[in-house]
Amino acid sequence: MSARRFDVAGTGSMVVDEIHLAKRIVAAEEKGLLRADESGRVVQRLVGGVTLNHLGWARVLGLRTAIFGKQADDPNGRLLRAGMERLGIEHHIDTSGSASSFAQVYVDPDGARAIYMARGATAELTPEDVETKHRSVIEAAATVTTEVSQVPLATVRRVLELARAAGATTVVDLDVPLGDAVPALGTEADLLAVLGLADVLKPSLAALDGLVAPGSARARARELAERTGAKLVALTLGAAGSLLFREGELAIVSAASVTVADTTGAGDAFLGGLLAGLCYGLDLESCARLGNACGAACCEQIGAFPESAHAARRRVLELWGALGGGELPLRPLGAERAETRSAVETFLDIAPRELAELAARLDRAALSAAAELVLAAESAGARVHVTGVGKPEHVARYAASLLSSTGTPAAFLHGTEVTHGSVGQLRPGDVVIAVSNSGSTDELLRAVEALKAFGARVLAVTARRDSPLARAADLVLEAGVGAEGDSHGLAPRASVLAQTLALAALSVELQEAKGFTREDYARRHPAGELGKKSRS
Repeated sequence: MSARRFDVAGTGSMVVDEIHLAKRIVAAEEKGLLRADESGRVVQRLVGGVTLNHLGWARVLGLRTAIFGKQADDPNGRLLRAGMERLGIEHHIDTSGSASSFAQVYVDPDGARAIYMARGATAELTPEDVETKHRSVIEAAATVTTEVSQVPLATVRRVLELARAAGATTVVDLDVPLGDAVPALGTEADLLAVLGLADVLKPSLAALDGLVAPGSARARARELAERTGAKLVALTLGAAGSLLFREGELAIVSAASVTVADTTGAGDAFLGGLLAGLCYGLDLESCARLGNACGAACCEQIGAFPESAHAARRRVLELWGALGGGELPLRPLGAERAETRSAVETFLDIAPRELAELAARLDRAALSAAAELVLAAESAGARVHVTGVGKPEHVARYAASLLSSTGTPAAFLHGTEVTHGSVGQLRPGDVVIAVSNSGSTDELLRAVEALKAFGARVLAVTARRDSPLARAADLVLEAGVGAEGDSHGLAPRASVLAQTLALAALSVELQEAKGFTREDYARRHPAGELGKKSRS
């Protein structure tokens, strides 16, 4: 596995596929009727595109993927970016294009299709764009993929040159016949340069015509490898399966048996599986088998891009097993977007409820006593410091700033530096507010011991009155929660809000006890919007 940020980063076709279910694919001068699916739809708008599709299926199998290129900030672009985010594909997209790409796809009952593409902004991606806006993504990837389909050949060439210079494996999906690539996408010289820069070549069978002589798939793959210098040539053979040729080694694997709904993007899905197999270090036959499993899973659905990473992975693994595959070392997937949304709603329900419960039970007598402790110390010439370790350190910084701006000068005290000389920040009689949810953090307890020995008075803000911190403190503000609000219950979320609430309440108690006025606030805020507001 690569230590780079991305296993695979790609650029190329990212298209909204407008899928039309046809009774048959009509010829010139013919008309035909559309058919409806089970829900009555005859047209669907789905995420697609050669590059985005294979990155999607690679992501399903756990690869860290990214896509870069050009779109527009239009409905099609937003649909595509939402699809990337749903699967966890990191996107680096320039949205200054004229229009995001789309395709009209007509699918017959046997899954055969005809496709008409509008390149849109993908055709506007230049070598200069790649240099100035996307070079860092290329250099962060172990493998860089692109295509001969929609991107200008000069741009594809520059992507591959940068990838080679960065030491990445280069992959080219040769998706269209030569007559469609030249001159529409660029010159023949650029096309030949692109093919020569590819470590892995996946041509469509139609694209082989004009590149190599007619013959068996095995012979044509060998000839293409010899002609271009590609280390690996991958051919998808439809119902016959796939063929991989790598530096003299050959693997031919049969296709999985499935009920075909739509063959759109099956080759793209195959490439995603192949990329995953190569990333995980599988042997050549297993790489082909994994690619076939992805291609077959794609054929069972309308559209080429996985709708659900988890569901797609489950089906790929079922087909992988049916093809004779064993255990796979796949990285785990994160939660589905729907599960994520549910988790967010759970947090947004729990956190306010925990704060409301804390507000109701916060000990008002303890709050008044804490304010009196601070006021008495200030009357004697002592000062206030706030400390914490971990996330409470950030709460302590906020509290020191809030207190200072509302009439109680306070300084942040670094919890782990106390025992390394920073205790000298204090004078005997100073008040230290120590923040800790558990009240048992070792570093903070050592700091409190040193602070007490130096003559400080300690106010603990903690969830537990029976904690070591509470027992060591002179006063305690109890600010605990019953749940953090997420599935693990570990990361301090609601507890940090609770600590902040308790300290904000203390700041209000002190502000009012001192008769702190709007004019006092304005003197402490000579700049900023709040300063302007306080003087208005």
